Amino acid sequence: MLTIDTLSHRLSSYLDPPQVNQVKRAYYYAEQAHTGQFRRSGEPYITHPLAVANILASIRMDYQSLMVAMLHDVIEDTGISKEAIVEQFGETVADIVDGVSKLAKIEYETQAEKQAKNFQKMALAMAQDLRVIIVKLSDRLHNMRTLGALPPEKKRRIAKETLEIYAPIAHRLGINDWRIEFEDRCFAAMYPLRATRLQASLQTVRGNRKTLVEKIKESIESRLQREQINALVIGREKHLYSIYNKMRSKHKSFKEIMDVYAFRIIVDEIDTCYRALGMIHNLYKPKPNEFKDYIAIPKENGYQSLHTIVIGTQGVPIEVQIRTKEMDELSSTGIAAHWLYKTEEDNPSQGNFDRANRWTKRLLEIQQFANSSVEFVENVKIDLFRDEVYVFTPQGEIVELPAGATPVDFAYAVHTQVGNTTVACRINDRPAPLSQVVESGQKIKIITSESTQPNPNWLNFAVTAKARSAIRHYLKHQRHMESVELGKRMLARALIQLDIDLDQLNEEQLTLLRNSGNAETTDELYESIGLGEQPALSVAKTLQPNADTKDQLSPTPITIDSPDGLLISFARCCRPIPGDPIVGHTSTGKGIVVHRDTCKNLRDLRNRKENIIATNWSANISGEYLTEIRVEVLTERGIIASMATRIAATGTSIEGIQVDERDAEHSVINLIIAVTNRIHLANVMRKVRTIRSVERVVRAKN
Repeated sequence: MLTIDTLSHRLSSYLDPPQVNQVKRAYYYAEQAHTGQFRRSGEPYITHPLAVANILASIRMDYQSLMVAMLHDVIEDTGISKEAIVEQFGETVADIVDGVSKLAKIEYETQAEKQAKNFQKMALAMAQDLRVIIVKLSDRLHNMRTLGALPPEKKRRIAKETLEIYAPIAHRLGINDWRIEFEDRCFAAMYPLRATRLQASLQTVRGNRKTLVEKIKESIESRLQREQINALVIGREKHLYSIYNKMRSKHKSFKEIMDVYAFRIIVDEIDTCYRALGMIHNLYKPKPNEFKDYIAIPKENGYQSLHTIVIGTQGVPIEVQIRTKEMDELSSTGIAAHWLYKTEEDNPSQGNFDRANRWTKRLLEIQQFANSSVEFVENVKIDLFRDEVYVFTPQGEIVELPAGATPVDFAYAVHTQVGNTTVACRINDRPAPLSQVVESGQKIKIITSESTQPNPNWLNFAVTAKARSAIRHYLKHQRHMESVELGKRMLARALIQLDIDLDQLNEEQLTLLRNSGNAETTDELYESIGLGEQPALSVAKTLQPNADTKDQLSPTPITIDSPDGLLISFARCCRPIPGDPIVGHTSTGKGIVVHRDTCKNLRDLRNRKENIIATNWSANISGEYLTEIRVEVLTERGIIASMATRIAATGTSIEGIQVDERDAEHSVINLIIAVTNRIHLANVMRKVRTIRSVERVVRAKN
């Protein structure tokens, strides 16, 4: 049974006696604070903090972390204040205890919003001191080890949360041993029957494989000795959850996964890693495109190793990892090793620590741009579950991105402002679309322009949390600015009908308008009008309730100068283009929706005159607008290709196509095309009419 004395003996192997005494003092303080409290299993509560401290000792964490482990539930469960902890143990320990206490309420069974807000607290606490999350992870690990006393439903809930949040965080921080244990214990708690059956199959296979594993190991060891390479060769087993996950995600059978044999070679020096790699490739034939050098370019969590797959005798695939002793230790304990090595000048874990700090800073950036705490959690989950690709800037610097990332993600990884002003990109010095998925080793150059802004369509292919949050944040801010500007124009226009100048209103009149729109500020009033939440005319009539505006026409119509506004959209029913007579109407949440004035859907809308907006095209109109044409043709082979060629010759893109067969000889082709104005459309229709099989071309109406 674990006691404070056995733990103290363990700590004395790497901590100074005064530090061990501080940990013991924290234990006795916590023991007294938790007197009379018991765990669900019936054991005294103090056994839990003691076990958490023991888990931290296994990765040789510093004495302050161990003190926090002893005290981590004191504020939450005993009513002792943070100030009392400061007085007894100092501010650093008290801050970490307080940070861990704030995380104690993260429960998966609570509402999404509440869970998300607690998760945000965790991000803030981690940013202050990474030891907060390391203590929290060890606390969760002990809870997972003692799940037995809980009802099955609660077990599954806790396991699901652990698998979704804590296991990925352990992986991101490089604490691989904990990640593996989290995953296997969660798997057993969530799917006990599957875990039991898979474990039984694994035991059977191990027995059958034993001879071949030994034979491969002896062959590798023999060749290493011949080359005078001093190394430890270990047969590596895949853990249970990893096998299950590969079976499910890659649709592979248990036999396919277990047919691969895995070994780890541990050497003294980095140079020796590459010598050992050459020897392995000499001994067995390497599989093409299956070599990865994580020593030259470490993974984002600091993991370093050489990975290769070779084909052994009888065509058996063999996975080989080659690394130094320090790399092997850091792959197990990750940033936790930073506190063990931090007093030494040569600190091999410093890189892991710096990466972890960069990650927590990225969390704060994501939090800053997130529109809600729920969105923040979703973005962080995206950020946690990711395989990396490594691309280069034009200056040769390496940028780490998740698999599936695009040049837009790269741009935001460089800097938010670079992302916001991106217009195009070059991949390996060739023009490429912004939606193209990047691959490791590519050189990416971003072309920017101060006059541009993020495109809402980028959200369809951007994958990094930073890019998605920044795009949403910019668009939300832009939408706010546009809605305020549009609302102000609409209110000014409505007031002119009452012979009132908006700029001449006094504070009393503005207050009256704000009250009528239930707005606290004038900008809030403008925004609600711009978003179509309330008619400008109704708000304006607050100042002259008896005014009759029924037959008055607006002298100042809303002018449209481009298709890119977030609050002016074009109705799909009639698809107006520059040159068409148009009318707008306000729609809640959308701003102004523009129709052709002959559109049938306007009949009902015209009855609500307060929602109708006089609208016209600017003299300097720019951009492309979608419209639809209807082409009646004699059915023949290649007609669509001929039509596409003719349309492309006019500089027009086809955005959609639908073919309806009327009978064996006649078809109707509906095309959605992007044009600049009515003249451009007329040119397109004229070109299409010259095709021999075309009988009739008309613009679609509603």
